[in-house]
Amino acid sequence: MRVLITGTEGYIGSLLAPLLVEHGHEVTGLDTNYFADGRLEGGAEKSFPRITKDLRNLTARDLEGYDAVVHMAGLSNDALGQLSRRLTYEINHHGSIRLAAFAKAAGVTRFLYSSSCSVYGRSDEEIVTETSRLDPQTDYAVSKLLDERELADLADDTFSPTFLRNATAYGVSPRMRFDLVVNNLAGMAWTTHQITLISDGTPWRPIVHALDICNAFVAALGARREVVHNAVFNVGRTDENYQVRDIATAVANAFPGCALTLGARDPDQRSYRVSFDKIARELPAFACAWDLPKGLAQLRSLFERVQLTDDRFKFRGFSRLDQLKHLVDTGQLDRDFFWTTP
Repeated sequence: MRVLITGTEGYIGSLLAPLLVEHGHEVTGLDTNYFADGRLEGGAEKSFPRITKDLRNLTARDLEGYDAVVHMAGLSNDALGQLSRRLTYEINHHGSIRLAAFAKAAGVTRFLYSSSCSVYGRSDEEIVTETSRLDPQTDYAVSKLLDERELADLADDTFSPTFLRNATAYGVSPRMRFDLVVNNLAGMAWTTHQITLISDGTPWRPIVHALDICNAFVAALGARREVVHNAVFNVGRTDENYQVRDIATAVANAFPGCALTLGARDPDQRSYRVSFDKIARELPAFACAWDLPKGLAQLRSLFERVQLTDDRFKFRGFSRLDQLKHLVDTGQLDRDFFWTTP
């Protein structure tokens, strides 16, 4: 299958593209390269064609000849809404719908959309499923919900969108991120031997290893059309729902000598436990290979290998918000997040 993947220089896309190549797909990557600085260690990357282009500058011709589009690109942090609510919607929402419309017009039959469990927001249900009420609490999550709704309206006999609501990602990637809860706490434990939560850690979050997210996309791409047509799947495993304080405790235990301090109750009480039974049932080619202890061992091994320092851990390239602020403050991006030079 000929596949265009957006966001191939990002945290998950940089893992997914080589994996799809290994599965025999003909992959082309697309990315605007905001986060090219986010490499924690060297090493060769798999070769595949890459297009350096802003999602908002795509034309219908850019989508011709592909069988499928896997859409990973976007401003991928809840906190980015604080930097620019307007651009969160312009890029994440309007850019996504424009991409899908071009793909459909060009004859692309499969459109895999990287959504998020953050659309559940704050739930009183014991455990939420794909049919539960949605209550997004941030601009990022709202844009995901809007995308799902408008992409679903494009579905017909010739165009099949599939929505994968990923749990919060963690784990090692060629484009590392330390603004994700597990990765952040692990980096803190390694560099300072101290984890200090500003909240009491009672909210629930589902987590999933980045490689397992990639395997979910591989499985969805390989599934029969009728299984994934206009379908929503939570991506993760049900026993990987944790209260934040339990994640912190697991991290502290994985890094000997690390002390843990809990804070007071946080006004941000987004909390949701997620069922992943549907994806296990309907996409049998997918199964999570990772859990939190295995992921923490992977992170610790990486930190040992690169001898991670506090300065390196806090480097702007590993935080989406810090990196974008840097690019704007240094004049490399304009106020609309377009590059100021070719």
